[in-house]
Amino acid sequence: MHILLISDIHANFPALAAIASHFRAHSFDAILNTGDSLVYGPFPNETLGWLQKQQTFSILGNTDRKVLKLLAGKSFKKPSKPEKRIMYTWTAEVLEVQHANYLRSTPNSLNIELEPKKAFPRIGLFHGSPADNDEFLFPDTPIEHLCELAKLTAAEIIITGHSHTPYHRLAGKTHFINPGSVGRMFDGDPRASCAVLSVTGHDIRVDHHRIPYPIDQVVAGLKNNNLPEIYEEMFKLGKKLN
Repeated sequence: MHILLISDIHANFPALAAIASHFRAHSFDAILNTGDSLVYGPFPNETLGWLQKQQTFSILGNTDRKVLKLLAGKSFKKPSKPEKRIMYTWTAEVLEVQHANYLRSTPNSLNIELEPKKAFPRIGLFHGSPADNDEFLFPDTPIEHLCELAKLTAAEIIITGHSHTPYHRLAGKTHFINPGSVGRMFDGDPRASCAVLSVTGHDIRVDHHRIPYPIDQVVAGLKNNNLPEIYEEMFKLGKKLN
């Protein structure tokens, strides 16, 4: 079984489309998305439309939850920086009804049994970690902590996002995987990040990929919607500047 893992798209549809094009000759048994599909990029409707069309297993990230607050007529204190708040409010304003409803139906986490009648490993989707949706996990997170997190779920494969940092680590018998960010990498390499999970019997393999995409389309989308210029630089550089 081959599974495409994606996370932290941040409304960067050109990056998502580039991943789809890169794997167009491949047939995936499932696509799993660990959230932060919205905000900071200028293509929220296109992004959610693609996720729905592909019947992606998706969960909410912290940016998605804040958009839901705005859609419900509420507000939030953080982030407080004006340019960040503009990106949130703009996203909520332009989100089409069908996509807003899709967002409302998306859970905070998922436990998935792709082949329940077979001895296929259970998969858990969490944006941050099984303990906290906003926790950052990295390649150097202490293995002892990962082992403690593994006790909080029956999943044998735990897939997270949020840190925008790709890794695959084994904590005891539990696999922790982060595919990196599709749309907003922070490591100075602006290419889209994703991973492919391959499961054959008891063998689990993870291949990480970095895929170039037309950044100029994102820059043009930001300009066309009069969105803060700082995000143009962030997408160009693959760095977080604020």
